[in-house]
Amino acid sequence: MTIQEELARFTSRLEPATIPDAIRQKAHACLLNGYGIAMAGLATPYEPVARAAALSMYGGTGYSGRGEATLLGSGEKTSVTGAALANGALFHGRGQEDTCGAAHLGAVMIPLLMALIESGRGRLDDLIPAMIAGYEVGGLFEELLAGDTTPKGFRATTIYGVGAAAAAVARLYRLDATRTSAALGNAVSFSGGLLQCFAEGTDEWRYQVGVTAQAGWSAAELARAGSVSLREGYEGAKGLARAFAGRGLDAAAVKARIGRDWQTQRVAFKPFPVCAFNQTPVTAALALREKLGGRRVEAAVVRMNPYECGYAGMDSKGPFSTIGGTLMSIPFCIAQTLLRGAPSMAMMTEYHDPEINALVERVDLVADEGVPTLCCRIELRLEGGEALAEACDMTPADYVWSFDDLRARLERTAAQEDLPADCIAGLVAFCADPAGVGIAALNAAFDRARPLIRR
Repeated sequence: MTIQEELARFTSRLEPATIPDAIRQKAHACLLNGYGIAMAGLATPYEPVARAAALSMYGGTGYSGRGEATLLGSGEKTSVTGAALANGALFHGRGQEDTCGAAHLGAVMIPLLMALIESGRGRLDDLIPAMIAGYEVGGLFEELLAGDTTPKGFRATTIYGVGAAAAAVARLYRLDATRTSAALGNAVSFSGGLLQCFAEGTDEWRYQVGVTAQAGWSAAELARAGSVSLREGYEGAKGLARAFAGRGLDAAAVKARIGRDWQTQRVAFKPFPVCAFNQTPVTAALALREKLGGRRVEAAVVRMNPYECGYAGMDSKGPFSTIGGTLMSIPFCIAQTLLRGAPSMAMMTEYHDPEINALVERVDLVADEGVPTLCCRIELRLEGGEALAEACDMTPADYVWSFDDLRARLERTAAQEDLPADCIAGLVAFCADPAGVGIAALNAAFDRARPLIRR
């Protein structure tokens, strides 16, 4: 049995009764984080672009029409593919979506699955198992291969997200193991996506999640229709591992992990609207800000793992003109945090603040193999020659919160956008019990939030 076939056997059999309670609860938290961050991102400029493109390509039916799926940014209806594109950009707009290593799988899967369910192609009872199927497939190969694929310039979300989306849709459709394997084989053949947009600070990455979702849906639909698909998609001589990572896989070792090392448990959440790799440096900078006491920072050195330092855009010192540029840049995020405090979306647009830009020039990012991933060391030189340092050692577990903790955090995030807590309460009710509450309640929560958002 190939890796692909073993994964298909495992994910096609996922049922609420057989999924460990901790994994099921984590998936509900992922659902809440996705919709909470999407609601707080209603003012971001990316969803309107994606929505306009979706309506041009697929058409719409107005606010009270009978389209397949709801565009959360406007309340209009459009096709499943259009909703996946536009709502994916909304999930991704703040850069604060969930992260499984370097892959943002929730922003790919959740808008697609919900559009399919709203269109009548799936049931809400199958949403959580379908999400878990996607996290397990996408997360496994991100963990195994991203250390090789990311430095080459391939984006983990788009390489591994197609398989995640295909697995999720296959489980939503309750395809058997044979057809699920075909979906995964198709997905491997459709995978790709580059990181150059991060190097240039442009917006393509916000739309990559929707396009990735569309490719995953196509992979599953082709499988359901009877496509003849490859079997060794991951370990084959020209399969995903060798093609993108340049190395093979130990098939037996990989298969032994399936159903044992739950990838869903590895999914982490972001406290700040910046790159996943910038979360720990910002945390360290906040600790240093408390110690500064108003003293001037002459220079800063930030030491991080080479894998993170090599990610496109991390060492950029500008000039900045987009949020995509600032939220990726370690020099900007550190300078902004030291001078202004915890980042918000509004702070990510402070492109022309002379004090911040001056300090950006004096912040240097250094690759240090002695610093583990998700950790950092910051050394400050203060006016008069005094030094301050902060070492911050974090793991993915430090960025995993319970459903209730996440609710409180999302209420604070929503408040940054002038949204009252009861908007988040509507999301909480749906995400705790999707099948019991229903999609109408979810759409009603966004209907309430849209007129209140600060634009």
